[in-house]
Amino acid sequence: MFIGLQAAGKSSFFKQRFFDSHVRVSLDLLKTRHREQRMLDVCFATKQPLVVDNTNPTEVDRARYISQSRDNGFRVVGFYFRSLASDCLCRNAARSKRVPDVAILSTVKKLEIPKFSEGFDELNYVQLCVGEFRVEEWLDEI
Repeated sequence: MFIGLQAAGKSSFFKQRFFDSHVRVSLDLLKTRHREQRMLDVCFATKQPLVVDNTNPTEVDRARYISQSRDNGFRVVGFYFRSLASDCLCRNAARSKRVPDVAILSTVKKLEIPKFSEGFDELNYVQLCVGEFRVEEWLDEI
């Protein structure tokens, strides 16, 4: 599961690291929760590895995916994209398909750092550094 602001690099990270092995479940692509759930159901039924590529900013947002994944015998790995709002706003401005700046700023206000206690088996930090991604092992926040 990806967690982070819009324009933090989540979809690019998916393309680099998971495109050949996982289904991308993204509300941006599927447009409705019903379609998203149908895609999740197919992945769970067929044991197909998947990545939830949404902002997933709050514990409540993440809980629905974590519980379903666990109920279906999937390992739950979180990737938290550390980024500054200003950097995301700059990257967003350069995109061909921009999201409104207010969407990024709204996500910043509700973003909650993920915790193992939510049900993750593994958590990682991801940071976009000069065009490449650096993945680091999770260190509990104080």
